[in-house]
Amino acid sequence: MADEKEKHEKKPKAQQQPKQPKQPKQEKKGKQQAEAGTGGGAADKATEPSAPVEPAPPARLKAFYEQQVRSKLQQQFGFKNPHQIPRLKKIVLNVGMGDASKNPKGLEAAVAELGAITGQHPVVTRAKKAIANFNLREGQPIGCAVTLRGGRMYEFLDRFISIAVPRMRDFRGLPSKSFDGRGNYTLGIKEQMIFPEIDYDKVERIHGMDITFVTSAGRDDTALALLRELGMPFRAEASGAAA
Repeated sequence: MADEKEKHEKKPKAQQQPKQPKQPKQEKKGKQQAEAGTGGGAADKATEPSAPVEPAPPARLKAFYEQQVRSKLQQQFGFKNPHQIPRLKKIVLNVGMGDASKNPKGLEAAVAELGAITGQHPVVTRAKKAIANFNLREGQPIGCAVTLRGGRMYEFLDRFISIAVPRMRDFRGLPSKSFDGRGNYTLGIKEQMIFPEIDYDKVERIHGMDITFVTSAGRDDTALALLRELGMPFRAEASGAAA
């Protein structure tokens, strides 16, 4: 009986000190977010840039094409639909290395040089099938290639016309008979030294490359007019023959 009385007496003492009610989860989250906002404001301001980054200006040759070349071609060929006006779609640079399997360092140097010329990482090209006469196996690396589009394509063409072409040896104009019949022009270069991005002291081997200008024109005459208006210095073969 004495033990039961003690239990009854202890219970009201515990009830005299009630526990504090638990705060709802939403209120706790709100307090944590407010504390984080007040405490991390200085850090957020420090990480924010001082001024917004301005976008790069458009390529000079692209603006020249849109403002002048398109209207000239439309008047010259009488295109009624503006989508018929030829345009430059892409430029493909290809470097072939026949001894890439025996000389892997030469392929690495070619990849580095092509990347410096174009500003884009090249893709290593591999053999599609095995050819016994050339000691070639399927999947073996044989060169590298780069495909340029958009603004980078126009910037490369601008540098190629204004800087690289005048540095060719005994240059008398580009041949105008290297079209494939569908409006695409392919040009072969014997030395990569004509590009100013190449350092003479670091060149291990002189090699050439093929540059293909792919246009949306389905005919060679419209593609020739497009490239000529963009500034490609072709030889005056037709005028010389007519004279």
